[in-house]
Amino acid sequence: MAAVPAPVTIATTIDRQGKRWGFTGSSFTSLSANPPMVMICLSKTASTHAAFTGCAQFMVNVLADNHGHIARRFAAPRIDRFSAGDMGDCEAGLPGLPDAVVRLVCALHQVLDGGDHSILVGRVEQAVTTGGEPLVYCGRTFTQLALESARV
Repeated sequence: MAAVPAPVTIATTIDRQGKRWGFTGSSFTSLSANPPMVMICLSKTASTHAAFTGCAQFMVNVLADNHGHIARRFAAPRIDRFSAGDMGDCEAGLPGLPDAVVRLVCALHQVLDGGDHSILVGRVEQAVTTGGEPLVYCGRTFTQLALESARV
């Protein structure tokens, strides 16, 4: 699967005690148009697993091509991923990246078994787009899309 390009996202949530949680994910995709739903996968052994599988809402931040350092930080274990201050309070009071290409506020619709991962199905309640080029993960590295206009 390393050869398959994927968008780079950071999912965020807040637990009942008000603690912020987040993880970098590239297993993210649209699931349904009506109702609008997305899915993102999270390892069952991740420190963030209980927070996300027990939350009411989460946000998916689709990262811009200059956000590789943020993606690496949110993938690192045993650190305060929010310490850099680049995540602010965004829609629905969830932590988000103000200059993410897309921010999706999702209600947790369902948690499905996906082997060693849980599949978080989110019903999209709000979508914000800011423009910019998305960060892509392919070949075990971050890369950028080479967008070219197609002639029809």
